[in-house]
Amino acid sequence: MKRNWELEELIEHFTLLPNELELIENKFDETRLGFAALLKFFQFEARFPKHKFEIPRTILAYIAKQLSLDPNLYSKYDWEGRSIKRHRVQIREFFGFREATVQDAEEMTQWLCEHVLYHDQDPKHIETFVNNRFRELQLESPSAERIDRLIRSAIRSHEERFFESIYKRLNPGTLQNLDALIESVNDMKDDEAEFTSDVSDQITFQDLRSDSGRAGVKTIFREFIKLRTIRRPDDLFTDIPEKVIKKYKQRTITEDLRELRRHPAPVRYTLLSAFFWLRSKEITDSLIELLTQIVHQIWVRAEKKVEKEILHDLRRVSNKYGILLNMAQAAVEHPDGLIKEVLYPVVSEQTLKDLIKELKHTGPAYREKIHTVIRSSYSHHYRRMVPEILNILQFRSNNDIHRPVIRALELIKKYAETGLHYFPITEDIPIDGVIRAGYKDIVLEKDDKGQDRINRINYEISALQALRDKLRCKEVWVEGSSRYRNPDEDLPRDFEERREENYKALNQPLDAEAFINRAFCSNISP
Repeated sequence: MKRNWELEELIEHFTLLPNELELIENKFDETRLGFAALLKFFQFEARFPKHKFEIPRTILAYIAKQLSLDPNLYSKYDWEGRSIKRHRVQIREFFGFREATVQDAEEMTQWLCEHVLYHDQDPKHIETFVNNRFRELQLESPSAERIDRLIRSAIRSHEERFFESIYKRLNPGTLQNLDALIESVNDMKDDEAEFTSDVSDQITFQDLRSDSGRAGVKTIFREFIKLRTIRRPDDLFTDIPEKVIKKYKQRTITEDLRELRRHPAPVRYTLLSAFFWLRSKEITDSLIELLTQIVHQIWVRAEKKVEKEILHDLRRVSNKYGILLNMAQAAVEHPDGLIKEVLYPVVSEQTLKDLIKELKHTGPAYREKIHTVIRSSYSHHYRRMVPEILNILQFRSNNDIHRPVIRALELIKKYAETGLHYFPITEDIPIDGVIRAGYKDIVLEKDDKGQDRINRINYEISALQALRDKLRCKEVWVEGSSRYRNPDEDLPRDFEERREENYKALNQPLDAEAFINRAFCSNISP
């Protein structure tokens, strides 16, 4: 029980009601105060104090004040004799409670396995569920030691059932695949794994456990190998919260393959299935992150390169409006004059050259220069990763507005292995929603016959930029991903059923007004 209480809380939870005062009217002095303190403590906690001074002094003082007694009398209350045992019996009977039996503990274990442990295996959370369940059944909560043993027993029993149920759902072909996978994956020490990490066809168990590393084409191809190695069609854990699967994945990470092989079959295959299932999602997330980082890097590096060249080559011209005014006046006053004789006295030839350079480095010309650098970088280095990404990742969208990006990716995938400079005229190529405003002139080109055609490489660059934007706001999602999953699956399926628990986990109030007030206060706070 917490030690500090506000007056409103004391009034709400520890005010003695008339029927409670009747129960203690035949008791006096320290016995009267001690009984009242036990009564209100039990009413709030559904259990008795573990020790005499577990009841906070503020609560004792508030109860003593109602009884017109000195709070110090509580120290004289007999905590070990027959009286307190009789008092506990009276209090249980008053509230309609009884002590929990061995049978009750077994039923609680069964209840935890059926209703709690599939969703939450945090011992502190489970303890809250146990105490609340005992209160619902009007059973006095056992000691903390007994509850701890009960929880550990329930978790152990649940895991045995869970491992057995997953094992039974794995068909013989899947078991053979898991065995073959484990046999094919090396179980090297960390230093050995580091030594072989550059070999493209060599995957160690340490590799499967490790994160991706720096963004780059080499890293992406390494992640391709890892994902192909562990991706499995079996979808065993769809209805099980990810935090539960993470527990088993973490257990797998801390063991080497020799230890895993020594487990009984249900434990071994369940741990491996959970590990591969969750790692598959994590590696998919990693691939998407690497893709978006690379697309961003290509753009940023091109901008920096072009800006560096411009700054090196360019001297900015000041007072452009004044120059334009002087040139216009000179042209109007001497319409038949020679440029050298009329304009150069007003603005020098070098100033005009500087002005031409500056204007060429802004607007469409600037964008075209950046795109030239991007195209060079993409076509010579990064483009080889695109077919692999489109083959291994399945991009989806729930909104028809964003379908053009999906269609663009399908088109890129279709012609990825061809050497075509342009997409065929017969193809329906999505433009809106794929190509950014101002870049259509770069993507659309005239062929030898003067027809408008879509440059395939330039279109791929625009499509990847659009894909990055859509992925970041989940307008496009990826099958088999966790972070970039279908937004319709962001809420747990039982969110409404477990509404109170889920809101507590999110640290958000259930009441809409309270949520709005909290948001409003956070926005106006300095």
